[in-house]
Amino acid sequence: MAPLFDESSVDDPDRIAERDPHQTLRALATAGAQVREAVTLAGEAGLDRVSSGERPRSVLVAALGGSSVVAQVLELLAEPGSPVPVSARRNLPFPGWVGPLDLVVAVSLSGRAPGPVAVAAEAARRGAALLTVGATDSPLADICAQARGVHIGVGRGRISSRTGLWSLLAPVVMAANQLGLVDAPASTLEAVAERLDEQAEACRPSSESFVNPAKLLATRLAESVPVILGDGPLNGVAAGRAASMLARTARMPATCGELPDAASQIVACFDGPFTAVGGQGAGGRGARDDIFADPFLDGPAQPRLGLLMLRDAPPEMRSLESDEAEALTDAVLQSAEETGVTVSTVTAEPGHPLVRLAGQMAQTDFTATYLAIGLGLDPAVSPHVADLRDRTGH
Repeated sequence: MAPLFDESSVDDPDRIAERDPHQTLRALATAGAQVREAVTLAGEAGLDRVSSGERPRSVLVAALGGSSVVAQVLELLAEPGSPVPVSARRNLPFPGWVGPLDLVVAVSLSGRAPGPVAVAAEAARRGAALLTVGATDSPLADICAQARGVHIGVGRGRISSRTGLWSLLAPVVMAANQLGLVDAPASTLEAVAERLDEQAEACRPSSESFVNPAKLLATRLAESVPVILGDGPLNGVAAGRAASMLARTARMPATCGELPDAASQIVACFDGPFTAVGGQGAGGRGARDDIFADPFLDGPAQPRLGLLMLRDAPPEMRSLESDEAEALTDAVLQSAEETGVTVSTVTAEPGHPLVRLAGQMAQTDFTATYLAIGLGLDPAVSPHVADLRDRTGH
């Protein structure tokens, strides 16, 4: 049975305040300010010291959970032209090849995540250069200070990597730019901040559902089993972030993929029980709508598969590769529509890759939050996650 999404609640200021007591929407709206604050904090922390010596032989980024997107973004930006390899790590064991010639970047908003803290400690032991980003008064900051590395704080009021992402990501991008690993100068970060501000304005709570892109998208996803598909590497990162936010914030299980690799496994789902032409489903009835069905006698209708396609902005210069990618995306969308899949599309606005990615992630971040509110959930707190932490001590 599809979840009961109360569309009126996302337009009611009182009900938003009631269901979002930790002000997740407000925190997401500060993303642009986070970028600008990070630039200032990085300068005060002496980020220039990271690039004062020779370029590192390699860069290893340690991050997990909601912070792991930092490593994914850096890999994405560095891949086209970085002169040194960039890799990601969530936890120990520490790669045997890392040593004094390498740079290790450890990211944790609280500065207490076991994986990044352990990686930073081992990097310090081996004499690798160390850059850390997280809370100032934390084990991560202490390890960095002892190793004479560079630690960048995240400012006040950052309580979750889901809403404080750019406090973590911006300093890492700045360091990578200084090292010549990515092309993202100060003007790019300001453009990122502006794009995030634009999304915050478009998705603000006072904007009515019929014009608010995040509220509209939340309404459509609430009635579906969501699948998020990116049309290439950039939107593959955005799709992963969207799936994580839907699960963690809105408690909606979502799967994600990236074209072209995920085309077959996603399209195969169009033959399954959650489409109009699919199987009989768990309740003995197909997903085809039946206006005469009695929910008490026949059981509730199954939710319909919902495809959220994240598309990149049209390229400035067309090529055979871009034409083939566009044709594949269009073919997947056509197949979805023909089988009764609920299809939604979010297309990036033009700009630097990091700017385009920022806009995509911001809209789906707001979408997941409005979806939680419409479902009557607190976007910031999951009782079962709290219970899991109590059981495990983490």
